Amino acid sequence: MRIVIIKLPEDLFAATSYDMKLPLLPQQNDHEILILKDSQSEETLKEVIRDMNLKVTQQRLLILKTMSLGHRHITAQELFEKIAKIDGTLGFATVYRFLRSLVDAKVVTEVRMGGLPARYELAPKHHHDHLTCVKCEKICEFENKAIENLQIRVAEKFGFTLTHHVLELYGVCEDCQKAVKRVASKNGESKKTNGEARSS
Repeated sequence: MRIVIIKLPEDLFAATSYDMKLPLLPQQNDHEILILKDSQSEETLKEVIRDMNLKVTQQRLLILKTMSLGHRHITAQELFEKIAKIDGTLGFATVYRFLRSLVDAKVVTEVRMGGLPARYELAPKHHHDHLTCVKCEKICEFENKAIENLQIRVAEKFGFTLTHHVLELYGVCEDCQKAVKRVASKNGESKKTNGEARSS
């Protein structure tokens, strides 16, 4: 899975052109580890576990350390596989139970994208939304103040005080669109070549 983090321009909705290019940062693949600037020390991670009124164990610490290494939008299975490479004694049920405890304590955010498996990330310091490719499952994170303000105004219009929200957008990413065009172009050329060969 590839992850792209983008910051949308504030005036995105003022633009009239629908073919504008959004700024993309380098993509992350499964074999890369993104070291977050705000990665946490072992003592901080221990404190997180204590704040959950749980005993600090090496297993819990390993799970939390792995989450804090910058693996963003990781499934429970992917997290388990990464941990199993380090400590083969940890079972999937142990990893999943602690992951659920982290979600309940709001230390980890669960991201459900349509029919895809749930993904988890350390609770971000800043809210962001997600755009997911329905072909390759690449996830783009984005922030846009205009969207945030609009959501607040909509909530207020209906008499709500907004507490939180999840915005998930789905589409086909630029890479997948190009791949489809290449295949279509290639098929068109082969049909043309086959037609010329038959007429000879």
